[in-house]
Amino acid sequence: MADAAPGEIRAAGAVLWRARAGGIETALVHRPRYDDWSFPKGKSMPGEHMLLTAVREVEEETGVRAALGRRLPTQSYPVNGRPKRVEYWAARPVSAEPFTPGTEVDELAWLPLPGARERLSYPRDVALLDSFTSGSADSAPVILLRHASAIAKQAWQEAGHHDDRARPLSGQGLAQARMLGELLGTFAPARVISSAARRCLDTVAPYAERAGVPVAVEPAFTADSTASEHGDADWTASRDAQREIAMAARSRRPALICAHRQNLPWLLSQACEAIGAPAPDGPELSGGAFWVLQVAGGSLASVEQHHAEAAPAG
Repeated sequence: MADAAPGEIRAAGAVLWRARAGGIETALVHRPRYDDWSFPKGKSMPGEHMLLTAVREVEEETGVRAALGRRLPTQSYPVNGRPKRVEYWAARPVSAEPFTPGTEVDELAWLPLPGARERLSYPRDVALLDSFTSGSADSAPVILLRHASAIAKQAWQEAGHHDDRARPLSGQGLAQARMLGELLGTFAPARVISSAARRCLDTVAPYAERAGVPVAVEPAFTADSTASEHGDADWTASRDAQREIAMAARSRRPALICAHRQNLPWLLSQACEAIGAPAPDGPELSGGAFWVLQVAGGSLASVEQHHAEAAPAG
C-alpha cells in the first residue's frame, strides 16, 4: 500500500457480509452524529497497521470479529480540508458479540444487498458495494511470507556456526514475528507450511500458536545460503516444490507459506500460474513482508503486499 501523504487521515473498514438462505446480507452502521448509514470503518491509531485497523474498527462498531477477504477499492475524499484515505476489504464474521449501541454507532443493520444499496447515504459507498457484488464474496488467502530479519550470515559464520539452516532471527526479526502473529491473524485461519530453516520456523511460530495450528515443514521450500560467496541460495526448483505450491494455490483452503528471498519470486509465479493469473508486479519482499493472493472459485480475486511494520497514521 502507498505511504500516507503529509496530513492525510488514514482509515480502514470492510464490507462485512454473511450468507443467509435468501442470499447475502451486509452490515451497515448508523452514526447519530451525521445521521448517516455506511460501512463499518474508522481511523487508524498511531503506528497501527491498516490490516489491524480494519479488523479492530469492524469489531468496535458491530461486535463482529471478522476475517479479511479480497481487497476492495480505496476511497479518497477531503475532510475539513484534509485528504482522507479509507482502505477496504470484503470480510466475513469469525465470531460475534451482541451489538451494543454507543455514541458513535447507535444502530446496526444486516440487509440484503438491494436493501443495503438503498440505505447507504453516500454515492461512494454505493460504488464500493457495487465493486463487492461484481466479484465473489468468499475467497481463501494464499499468503507467501518472507522470513523475518535474521542474524547476518557473516556474523553467524564468524561465531563458528556452519549450518545456515540453524541461523536464527535477530532481535528485530523476533519483534517482526510477534507482529506477524497479529497481522496474519486478520485473515481466515490458515494451514502453515514452512521451509525447514530455523529463521522460517521461528517467523511463523507466533501465528501458529495464536491460531492453534501445526506447522508443516516442507524441505522443498528450504534455501541454504552458505553455499554461495554472493549469498545466493543453493536452491533450485524441484518437482516437489512445484507440486506443493500448486496444490496450495488450488486447494481453495487458506494457506500460509514461509520461505526465502531466493525462492519466493518463483513460488509467487508458480502459485499464480496454478490459478491462471499473471504474477503481480511489486518490490522484492523485505524481511517479514508478504503477498496475499485471495483465491475465489479457482481464480485470483485480489492481490496485495504488506510489511511487518505499520505505515504512519494520519
